[in-house]
Amino acid sequence: MAIDLGTANTLVLIKGKGVVINEPSVVAVKINKLGQEEILAVGQEAKEMIGKTPGSIKAIRPMRDGVIADFNTTEMMIEYFIRRVNGKGMLSSPRIIICVPYGLTQVERKAVRESALNAGARSVYLIEEPMAAAIGAGLPVKEPNGNLVVDIGGGTTEIGVTSLGGLVISKSIRVAGDKLDTSIMDYLKKN
Repeated sequence: MAIDLGTANTLVLIKGKGVVINEPSVVAVKINKLGQEEILAVGQEAKEMIGKTPGSIKAIRPMRDGVIADFNTTEMMIEYFIRRVNGKGMLSSPRIIICVPYGLTQVERKAVRESALNAGARSVYLIEEPMAAAIGAGLPVKEPNGNLVVDIGGGTTEIGVTSLGGLVISKSIRVAGDKLDTSIMDYLKKN
């Protein structure tokens, strides 16, 4: 199982089946009488609740600028997607590959790994987004040729050059789709 845990959307890919989940990275939670958070909805259903919920319910985007901003909610979201793919019984714990922005700190990498392990993964492997994008695009990443990849997500833009199975050079900038959308809206409001 491979997961692209994005700021705006989360995709889940199963070998041989392709993309089986493509949902907004949003979780709607309700605070119960004991003060604990309970999941009401995840993905598109949760996104549709943004701005329309009473005080006891909140819609959360747990990822910000390509990194985990809310550890517990991210864990709940990953667990929800694992269960949705594996079924409610979840007899086997899947091995998961998760795409991460290039240049994450060790603390940020550990947070991603821990959230997936706590959500029920047997093992977790992290792959940097430029390499994952190159592989997904079918580029010959193992050849001795350079391949330039630009992946504009919701929270980060990933730029990398792949060759001989690795990243020769890469850069992650925290300017992407969300900030572009905001800038366009601000411009239109002023003009």
